[in-house]
Amino acid sequence: MSNLYVEVDDDALAEAAAILGTRSKKDTVNAALHEVARRRRRLQALEELMEMGGRGDFDILMDKANYRR
Repeated sequence: MSNLYVEVDDDALAEAAAILGTRSKKDTVNAALHEVARRRRRLQALEELMEMGGRGDFDILMDKANYRR
């Protein structure tokens, strides 16, 4: 872990803590950083799914006979 000394907006920090359910400043900042990274990964996954849909990769599922008995 890195030690980093920065000035942060107290109102933004308090709002983030309330949203994230964290108690300390350190936990709030770390949780916010993790959430940003997770959000980006979710967006990338969604973009990949949209590309797959655009290519027709899921078209086989349009016919129920292909996935139901």
